[in-house]
Amino acid sequence: MLLGMVSTQVGAAVAKQLFTATSPGGTTTLRLGLGALVLLTVTRPTRWPGWRAAGLIVAFGMAMAAMNLAFYAALQRVPLGVAVTVGFAGPLVVSLLGSRRVVDVLWALLAGTGVLLLAGLGGVGVDPFGLLLCGLIAVGWAGYVLLGKAMSNHLPGTRGLALGMAVGAVCVLPFGVASGGAELLDPRIVALGLGVALLSSVLPYSAELAALRRMPARVFAVLLSLEPAVAAVVGTLLLGELLAWPQLAGVACVVGAALGATLARRAEE
Repeated sequence: MLLGMVSTQVGAAVAKQLFTATSPGGTTTLRLGLGALVLLTVTRPTRWPGWRAAGLIVAFGMAMAAMNLAFYAALQRVPLGVAVTVGFAGPLVVSLLGSRRVVDVLWALLAGTGVLLLAGLGGVGVDPFGLLLCGLIAVGWAGYVLLGKAMSNHLPGTRGLALGMAVGAVCVLPFGVASGGAELLDPRIVALGLGVALLSSVLPYSAELAALRRMPARVFAVLLSLEPAVAAVVGTLLLGELLAWPQLAGVACVVGAALGATLARRAEE
């Protein structure tokens, strides 16, 4: 599970290096397009999934496209740890606000405080447009989680993910062509894009599936709560993005809210 999270964030760090050669739209196109090719080759879906499942696949792919496009565009303006933490807060707060327990409202407030600290409450300025893009990541991530769960009821395993990623690749292709153009055919850029696709999509998902077979779902959720912290560490080590103390406190608030909510539910069960 930890290897999967590290792989995801290292892939994001590699993608950020791609921005010197191509655009966020081009990077997103390469990640989703090449990732979809790899997964479709492995899963080889042959049967029509049905109209309801097809609708969910299209919606899931669109959410994936929006989330990734906003994520890579945000990385041009804000540190990796900030982008991942604000994005992670989206599905976390959505899940907590659906609860009737008072303690979950407190966890939601803690996560909101973390986002405010990352947004500049502690006196550390953040690019306003970059912050808006982070908000779009949060919305896209929430939709990705909700639609992915609904889709998995119709298409278990990786088949739904492969088809959804293919839809997402088609959605972002115009952005990639408009901003990247012929650069997307450069062998070096394609090789780096394949590396991003493997590190950020194929390997993490395979690692998560392997982890779920070996541990309870609640333990999995606890470890998943560490994603923003892993992003902050990778951003520091690979990109030299040192977060200020208020920003580190914001990351800690979001991670603490996720851990607290997960452990509190586990204790009740």
